[in-house]
Amino acid sequence: MPRYIRSARGSRNSSFKMRLVIAVGIALFSFISYMMKGDVNEITGEKQRVALTERQEIVLGLQALPTIIKRHHGEHPDQKSQDYVDRVGNRLLQSLNKSLQSQGRRNPYQFDFHLLNDDQVINAFALPGGQIFLTAALYQQLETEGQLAGVLGHEIGHVLSRHGAQQMAKQELTQGLVGAAGVAGGDVSSAQMAQMIGSMVNMKYGRSDELESDRWGIDLMIMAGYDPYAMTGVMDILKRSAGAGKQPEIFSTHPDPGNRIEQIKNYIQKSYPANLPSDLEP
Repeated sequence: MPRYIRSARGSRNSSFKMRLVIAVGIALFSFISYMMKGDVNEITGEKQRVALTERQEIVLGLQALPTIIKRHHGEHPDQKSQDYVDRVGNRLLQSLNKSLQSQGRRNPYQFDFHLLNDDQVINAFALPGGQIFLTAALYQQLETEGQLAGVLGHEIGHVLSRHGAQQMAKQELTQGLVGAAGVAGGDVSSAQMAQMIGSMVNMKYGRSDELESDRWGIDLMIMAGYDPYAMTGVMDILKRSAGAGKQPEIFSTHPDPGNRIEQIKNYIQKSYPANLPSDLEP
């Protein structure tokens, strides 16, 4: 075999080994960094892997606030409707804070509720740190105060569970692994494939987060005196909206409403086996 052929093969093998060593190093560093992102949730007492401190979550949410409001055509001009959303949201928070105080815990977040002047996109969402958003398109379809409480309670649950900070930590891990795959594969397609796999993993965790927030919504509703079965009414509204030509943006991350209705009912029955108070508001 000609010497230059052997030399070329040796060079390629050496290059691959070097890329592999670098890739392993990147992946290991990313994994160790992720495992070290530990913090205790002041509200739940659980240890979580998060990318931000509570203070950083609050700052990040406030920094993103103007962009979010602009993207959804500003805040709704009807101050009466905005006041209504604030009143229901604050009623949930007052009950939460009272419960936490009795347990020796505290709520570190300052929540703000924003009714957005967007009558096309059916959605509700939360930023890390306590900024809660509800579009006019969804607000206009809610039929009872309890349904509004269910939507807001669900979004409050995302903040309390620090889902945003958790997802950011997972994304940092995923990006590190994607970079490692790209280095090892030596081409863009390897990194793209790894990115697709990482996205599916993160979506799975995101859907689990949604169900956890449903449970938070139920608990907060009961604390504040709302009938938790109003949450099933919200799911019915979303199902109807899906067939009305306006596909809810909320479906991009939230599980199918039909499945959530059953899980909501099961959670209520298992967590509150005794009869619910008779004076709960619908």
